[in-house]
Amino acid sequence: MQFQQLQYFVAVAETRHFTRAAELVHVAQPSLSQQIKALERELGADLFLRARGNITLTDAGEALLPLARRILADADTARHEVLELAQLRRGRVRLGATPSVCTGLLPDVLRAFHDRYPGVHLLVEESGSHDLVRHLARGALDLALVVLPLPTPSPALTTVELLREDLVVVSSPEASAPGGEGRRTVRIADLARERLVMFRHGYDLRELTVAACRAEGFEPEFAVEGGEMDAVLGFVRAGLGVAVVPRMVAARSGRGLRVTALARPGLHRTIALAHRSDVAPPRAARELQRMLLER
Repeated sequence: MQFQQLQYFVAVAETRHFTRAAELVHVAQPSLSQQIKALERELGADLFLRARGNITLTDAGEALLPLARRILADADTARHEVLELAQLRRGRVRLGATPSVCTGLLPDVLRAFHDRYPGVHLLVEESGSHDLVRHLARGALDLALVVLPLPTPSPALTTVELLREDLVVVSSPEASAPGGEGRRTVRIADLARERLVMFRHGYDLRELTVAACRAEGFEPEFAVEGGEMDAVLGFVRAGLGVAVVPRMVAARSGRGLRVTALARPGLHRTIALAHRSDVAPPRAARELQRMLLER
């Protein structure tokens, strides 16, 4: 099995077309087809079902695809690791984070990292913890900031707790205060009388808030749903409803918002730094990891 054959296989699997795959990897289509056939002979199984105008993966192809992607991603990481110069003068870090962490925790840390290592290229991917865990597992990210507990526990990942953060209720100062005027705190049960601005599916905050409401015996009513963090805060400022957000986000984005603490025991979330257990992060990623842990 050759590395180049895996590249060709992944290209065909992603494009479902031999000619387009050949263009993608800059090789003649007959050469690509020959290498795919050689790979199939080596493995003793067909990887694709070839019908006119329709290329699909066989069961063997489906089994090979995530492994091939991981091998290619690890090889790419190895190339970048070897190419890094002394004192981290250049390199790359692929960091994943939930959108609320990008808004609250990351800006100051990334600014400090960039000031110290201006030659290191930072690639940040925003997504929910479930997607980030999947991207880590297939080698598409070096590090990820995720919310614990993980949606699907994975022994292939190492997690280190960074912080435990309170959640608060944000509302428009022009609207009635949640729970009633003059209240310094609001209970989860009080949200039964409020219309919530709710994040899209896949947000950890959505699942946490809805679960807390159901634990109090009611189904939350949504004024609007489906937004990212900035959109949710904007809808709250416009008076469409209230939202439950991390205190750090409220502090950074609190202009034009009323911030009300949740009464004890409140709601909290735990942010952790995750990376693959079987592969050490690249040097630049390890340095960012150190700065995050020492922040």
